[in-house]
Amino acid sequence: MHDETIRVLIIDDHPMFREGLKAILKRDARYEVVAEAGNGREGLEAAARRRPDMALVDISLPDINGIRLTRELKQLVAGVRVVIVSMHSKIEHIAEAFKAGASGYLVKESASDGLLKGLDTVARGEYFLDSSVSPTVVESLMTSPLQKSVSRDADYGTLTPREQEIMRYLAEGLSSKEIAEKLFISPKTAENHRANLMKKLNLHSNVELIRYAARLGLIDLDLWIDPGEPV
Repeated sequence: MHDETIRVLIIDDHPMFREGLKAILKRDARYEVVAEAGNGREGLEAAARRRPDMALVDISLPDINGIRLTRELKQLVAGVRVVIVSMHSKIEHIAEAFKAGASGYLVKESASDGLLKGLDTVARGEYFLDSSVSPTVVESLMTSPLQKSVSRDADYGTLTPREQEIMRYLAEGLSSKEIAEKLFISPKTAENHRANLMKKLNLHSNVELIRYAARLGLIDLDLWIDPGEPV
C-alpha cells in the first residue's frame, strides 16, 4: 500500500474538521481523499461505493458508534485500514478501538502534527498510537484481550438481528415505547424482545446492559449520562 496512491475515506460529523483533515492530506501526494461522510451510515455507503484503502473515523458519530463502525468497515471492505481520529483519549476507548480492528488511534488535538506520520505508519502495516501512550500498550491490548469481552462477544452473537437492534436502542436510553415507534412494532413486541435478549445475555438491569454494550463498543459511555444509577 505504501508505494501506491492511498485512497482515503473520512467519516466525521464536523464539516470543518473534515476540511482540516483534507488540507493536511493534500500535503502528501500519496494520499487521495476519495469520499467523506458526516455519519456512519453515509460512511458505509461511501465505503461500499469507493472501496478505500484507509478510513479516518471519529468515535462520536450521530448514528453509529465509531468502534462499531470500525468492525462494519472491516467486514465490508477487505483490507481497509481504519484510523480512529477522536477527541477521546481514555484507554478504554483505545482498547476497544484496536480490538475492533483499528490500525491507528489519533487524538484530534494531535491531528495537525501527527496525522501524516500516523498514516505512514499504518500504511506500512504497523500500528500507530499517539505518543502519549506507549506502543507496548497496543501490543498488550492486541495479545491479551479481556476474557470477559471475548465471551460476551460470543453471547452477543446468539441474539437475532432484531434483538441486536433493540439492544442498541435500549443501551442508548430509549424506552420500549420509543423503540416500538422507531421500528413500527407494538410496545408489547418490543418488551418481549427486550426480555428475551436480557435472558440470553444474563443481564438483569439497564445499567448492566449499558456496561455490556460499552464493552462491545456499541455505545460510548462518555455520551451516555444516566441521572440515576451510576455506570
